[in-house]
Amino acid sequence: MDVRIEPSWKTALQEEFEKEYFRELTEFVKDEYKSATVFPPPKFIFNAFDLCPFNKVSVVILGQDPYHGKGQAHGLCFSVPEDIAVPPSLKNIYKEIASDVGGVIPNHGNLGDWAKQGVLLLNATLTVRSGQAGSHQHKGWEEFTDAVIRTISEKKENVVFILWGRYAKDKKVLIDGTKHLILEAAHPSPFSAYDGFFGCKHFSKTNEYLKAHKKDAIVWLDEK
Repeated sequence: MDVRIEPSWKTALQEEFEKEYFRELTEFVKDEYKSATVFPPPKFIFNAFDLCPFNKVSVVILGQDPYHGKGQAHGLCFSVPEDIAVPPSLKNIYKEIASDVGGVIPNHGNLGDWAKQGVLLLNATLTVRSGQAGSHQHKGWEEFTDAVIRTISEKKENVVFILWGRYAKDKKVLIDGTKHLILEAAHPSPFSAYDGFFGCKHFSKTNEYLKAHKKDAIVWLDEK
């Protein structure tokens, strides 16, 4: 089956694309786009992969579902296009970055620049029906994105995996903690950010680890 995704990912994940569950998932998603309003637009389903090739991945941030409001989802977890209001969780992420490593908080929520630096912004589910959170869960996406995490863990070394909230932390079993750094904290949502997200210093810890392993640090925010 022909999947339009960045070439290095197509090679790394070729076995997944040929499995029966992925064929069934593809048919389900195609039917959903025909019969309902589904986000993100089809060209952005694999945006996280297209902006961050497999060989460039140095950090993985895990989300759960795409945003289900009009115009919000563009294939990167926690991120929205520049003309869309910054979501509450991302506002808290920006606050923690500014407190941790400094920098100017932008007036937009597009995290594409992180992706281009090597941050894979991966949602567990890559599509969703408009206004129906979780509507495409348990259709095969999680099996695919679990395979993505496992493939990165097995085929790469010294990657930072950032797990916020219980759902992301449950993915820890897919990661080899002896050759990667796993960072865990509460979810940045306003409902839980004060329970351990604020003050987690994941952004400085990530950069310290990357530099210690001769990798480029991430510019999380532009300097003042």
